[in-house]
Amino acid sequence: MLICESRAAKGTFLLCSIPSTGFSSCKSFAELCKAFRATSDYLCSRNQNNVIHMYEILRLVNEMSPYLLLGFFVAGLLHVFVPGSLYSRYLSGADLRSVLLAALFGIPLPLCSCGVIPTAMSLRKEGASKGATTSFLIATPQTGVDSIFATYSILGLPFAILRPIAALVTSVFGGLLVNAADKDREKTPQTADTDCADGEVCARREPAYTGFVDRMKGALRYGFVDMVQDIGKWLVIGLVVAGLITLFVPDDFFVRFADRPLLAYVVVLLIAIPMYVCATGSIPVAAALMLKGLSPGAALVFLMAGPASNMASILVIRRVMGQRTLWIYLLSLTVGAIVFGLGVDFLLPRELFTSLLSPTNACCHMGTPWWQWASTVVMGALLLYALVIAPLLHRRTPETAEDSAGEGKTAPRRFVVEGMTCHHCCTHVEKALQNVPGVTHAEVNLERGEALVEGDATDDALMQAVADIGYTLRRP
Repeated sequence: MLICESRAAKGTFLLCSIPSTGFSSCKSFAELCKAFRATSDYLCSRNQNNVIHMYEILRLVNEMSPYLLLGFFVAGLLHVFVPGSLYSRYLSGADLRSVLLAALFGIPLPLCSCGVIPTAMSLRKEGASKGATTSFLIATPQTGVDSIFATYSILGLPFAILRPIAALVTSVFGGLLVNAADKDREKTPQTADTDCADGEVCARREPAYTGFVDRMKGALRYGFVDMVQDIGKWLVIGLVVAGLITLFVPDDFFVRFADRPLLAYVVVLLIAIPMYVCATGSIPVAAALMLKGLSPGAALVFLMAGPASNMASILVIRRVMGQRTLWIYLLSLTVGAIVFGLGVDFLLPRELFTSLLSPTNACCHMGTPWWQWASTVVMGALLLYALVIAPLLHRRTPETAEDSAGEGKTAPRRFVVEGMTCHHCCTHVEKALQNVPGVTHAEVNLERGEALVEGDATDDALMQAVADIGYTLRRP
């Protein structure tokens, strides 16, 4: 029996059985004991680091949850109490004022890079200039009240302040470039003929509320049901990705870019621009990358570029706004991210951004308040409902829908909808279909990517209505 004491676990002894042959000298015995201690120390150290990293992820969830809940509540209030027509009223001019207001309107809205497209297209259709629309497209997905609160909880106040400032500057820059490039070609789009009152575009029509209590119910439903359905999947994906990065990426992986910050920015941009991640879901990923040595400036580049773009939004912007606008959109986003990244890395102290991200501090800070745990439980329940229970409750097969058509009613037509990625997309497509003349009922299913339409409206009219807001409708 061989007995060796491990330095990594003082007070304990590691015992192992060995053959009696082959260890006739004290030297071989000592060498084996030394090797055993080294292996034990390594395994203990690795397990300890894994525990620390997993606790760090749990800490991120605990600290993020109360701020997410607060952000969802504020987002619901903004959605219900701020009329959609207010946005387009001040965005028609091809000047600095309209571009700036579009950015300011968009920054607090909790819309992802895909969910913002139909809203932007509606603004464009209502008379917003191309520059203002571009500014709205750049600013809105980078932030949101929910992501600002969550950024403060995980990454600290400096990041929470810089994210909306960076979104504002880059969006205004991009909007002014678009206005300058299309100065001679800009034409205010004509509002389509509709039966809406006061010239309001039907695609932006909001539900009617009967009083304050009804409005608060609508705000709570939007914030804690619709929004959780919208970003829940991507928030979970972001946490999973953060956990994988924390466990499998070497701690010094990004240290090799310390002397080449521009190269780090390019690598981050190549990863962030085509991928889909919402503003809130990008936070744990950025935190995990910084724990692996990524500079705060490069992390800010990811926080700007990741939520603001993905391949779906790029293709839609090219189709609806034109290739020139798309290039300006990507140029503004890239240049803005690099400039702000350089400013953070070279003008501000690194400790200002990394003080909250020490795994050692996370390991030693075990006293999590009860209200954070309660918020995590509530957040988990909301995610469970949004991602599992709600899809099961609202599942409706085409056969059931067709069988539900009573005598004398036309059986609903089934269409495939392409380009939807979130609840906002589903809502906009459904509203666009419902407002086509001749449509008596329209229902859109996000999970299946299908639409059921009742009425005598032509297929061409339905397809055009959906195409106007940036999606594709076709027969299966």
